[in-house]
Amino acid sequence: MPSLNPSEDSLGYRKAKHLLRRACFSYSKNTLDLFATLTAEEAVHELSNEPILFWEHPYDPVVNSESGVPDGFWMHTENTTPQDFTVGHFRKKAIISGWWWYNAQKQNSLKHKLIFFLHSCFTLSKHDGVPKSSYFYDYLRLIDFYAYDLKTLAKKITFDNSILYYLDNNTNNKNNPNENYAREFLELFTILKGEQIGEGNYTTYTESDIQNAAKVFSGIKTKPLRDTLDPDTQIPMGYVNTGQHDTADKIFSSAFDNQIISGQSTEQGVIQEVDDFVEMIFSQQATAKSYCRKLYRFYVKSEWNQEVEDDIISPLADLLIANNFNLIPVLETLLVSQHFYDEDTINNSDEIIGSIVKSPIQLISETINLLDISLLNPEASAYNPPSTFSEEQLNFKRFYYNFAYLSFFTSTALRPFSPETVAGYPAMYQSPSFDRNWFTSNTIIGRYKLIECFITGQNKINNSGTNIRAYFDSVEYVENSGNFSLANNASTLVTEIADLLYCESIDSTRVTYFVSILTDGLEEYYWSSAWTDYLQTGNQVQVKIRLDALFTAMINAAEFQLM
Repeated sequence: MPSLNPSEDSLGYRKAKHLLRRACFSYSKNTLDLFATLTAEEAVHELSNEPILFWEHPYDPVVNSESGVPDGFWMHTENTTPQDFTVGHFRKKAIISGWWWYNAQKQNSLKHKLIFFLHSCFTLSKHDGVPKSSYFYDYLRLIDFYAYDLKTLAKKITFDNSILYYLDNNTNNKNNPNENYAREFLELFTILKGEQIGEGNYTTYTESDIQNAAKVFSGIKTKPLRDTLDPDTQIPMGYVNTGQHDTADKIFSSAFDNQIISGQSTEQGVIQEVDDFVEMIFSQQATAKSYCRKLYRFYVKSEWNQEVEDDIISPLADLLIANNFNLIPVLETLLVSQHFYDEDTINNSDEIIGSIVKSPIQLISETINLLDISLLNPEASAYNPPSTFSEEQLNFKRFYYNFAYLSFFTSTALRPFSPETVAGYPAMYQSPSFDRNWFTSNTIIGRYKLIECFITGQNKINNSGTNIRAYFDSVEYVENSGNFSLANNASTLVTEIADLLYCESIDSTRVTYFVSILTDGLEEYYWSSAWTDYLQTGNQVQVKIRLDALFTAMINAAEFQLM
């Protein structure tokens, strides 16, 4: 039966790969070697360490057509308010997502993937309804600050400029209520809509609860100058226009035991109303269960039976409540459990390892890290705005923005932090396909051409042929990465590549198939001879053709599309 009891033995390669894929966006061979020697508890503890901010501040190296110089560290000036840049906001928001992704794929940490999970809970689209890059930057920093404190994040997100603007709370006034944010806060962000049991009654809340929630949120506005700072985070926030706030008492339905939130007329009073409202929502078992179901779908599997609901999700919800919605104890319990590693069942039809289709972020991050593809370095040592920019900063922009963002992510239906609707990414909520939405007839070309782009160093997704500023040298990788014990033995090489790339070991039929690609259908000694000739002569033409074909086949195989 499903069990949250901890897995106690050392992870080994299979379970280490599973943990690193599910908990992080990437891992390397060296990381895998280390984690294979750890127990699940030791490994998760290691992943819980606070990550390093390698690239400290987003940097835009593109010359501003109005000023004639790069905007550079446009998020920072001597005071707390950056310039209001009127050009390049689309690019700048994309660069901010690249800043986040660069740090995420540089290290193994629970926090980065958790940030993306929390974005899927408190959703916005940075390109649809968020006018300023600075708003999006503050939104990401706020989620990072409260990544483990779910309840406080739910309180603070209400004052985030991006969310206020995106979900129209800017127009929510006492005499002209706008219920959009209140509705999404209940229906999508927190407790979720329960089964409808009557007109305007969804079990977990009612239409009248939405109306009263809108009154709680009335008068909370964006602050374009970003000169109002949250006292706890020092991150810019919106403000309360007390003259537009509904000061009447808010009476909620029997779903919340008819609780009354006293109306307030001061700024601190309105903040207290929001605090009381969130506490009321988070006092419901349904709220804890909604988050634990999302966590399970994100980290474990998209669908489950009643046993899992009773033995995994319900206890995790109790644990979440007991820890005042601190996510770390819940994540540690789940990611250490026998259930997570599929050790609690002998039902082969219900496998967990290898059951989720990789998101495009996962796919590109793993490809880069497992194949040791070097990325250009956009890091800056400290905030000290230069008058010029480095070539590496410009070329990273060309890699991430021109290639990864505008081409790869666009073709695979995931522009990071830009879902098409406030419901989020279909792969994370839409039944019955869920994560299979990542792999469709519309996205397959972008996914399958990714490795070709790295092998050629050119953008093959939209056939532009432009230099993507990243390159995979298959011969150098096989010869010098240290990942393979016997490069001249076709079967051994294929098996070791598969053990690194795939969730499960491949059988002899698959080994034979991939060997035939490496040998171009000839006997295995062909590859041994070709590799020996290369080592003696330095002429890599023949081995590169065969290795490029092999890595293309193995990266595009179904086994690598899953995690």
